[in-house]
Amino acid sequence: MTVHPSLQPYIDAWTHSIEAISELVQPLAEGEWNRATPCPGWSVRDMVSHVIGIECEMLGDPRPIHTLPRDLRHVVDEFSRYMEVQVDVRRHHTAPEMTSELEYTIIRRCRQLRNEKRSPDALVRGPLGKEVTLERALRMRVFDVWVHEQDLRFALGRPGNLDSPGAHVTRDLLLSQLPQVVARRASAPPHSAVVVDVHGPIEFLRTVRVDASGRGSIDGAPSLGPAVTLATDWETYVRLACGRVKAPAVADRIKVEGDRGLADAILREFVLAP
Repeated sequence: MTVHPSLQPYIDAWTHSIEAISELVQPLAEGEWNRATPCPGWSVRDMVSHVIGIECEMLGDPRPIHTLPRDLRHVVDEFSRYMEVQVDVRRHHTAPEMTSELEYTIIRRCRQLRNEKRSPDALVRGPLGKEVTLERALRMRVFDVWVHEQDLRFALGRPGNLDSPGAHVTRDLLLSQLPQVVARRASAPPHSAVVVDVHGPIEFLRTVRVDASGRGSIDGAPSLGPAVTLATDWETYVRLACGRVKAPAVADRIKVEGDRGLADAILREFVLAP
């Protein structure tokens, strides 16, 4: 176990999700690796390649020296180009090659995490070379791996683990971004409140309150007179918050009460993933 127990929940959640991914893809036939996922331009193979690649970078492995094709329409900026290298370099790998590398990477990362001695606030290298704390890096790995587990489940028609440890970490991370979406990006008026009511495998009710200066905060107390109340199920909330679907496509799964204009503005800006 890590010397710092505050990191252990993240390690446990990451382990649960990445082992679930391994179990999902292990029995796939070669053709099933080509199924499209909710991420534009990415197949099941590409999604697993991304997970492998980022975990290899967390291990300190050098990034592949690889030139991307110019016709990848989903590669639109520096961040997507960075992420695509680890994906494209594995695009022609066979199913056995993919599962073998995934299993070996999991073994290596588990060993690294078991032996982790650094403090939670130690700085480590993140994507694009940006330094982040070890605690944030682990939290983001849980988020990324759990969301991609759900992407793979959606692509393969194998729903599950919507209330796993990774789901709870994802909930907290997404909720931390909600005040910014409501107050700054959707421009909710000062002295207003927006209630988000989510049901399903994970349930919560949160109120975003906008103060006189236009800053947002979030708490678990209900509002007596919210400007907007948005109610939906947990799976839809995740798909909206992670940019996997637009609100009009799941309008039948979202209940809106109050100011429709503000509600529409919030839903347009509802990609919460940091």
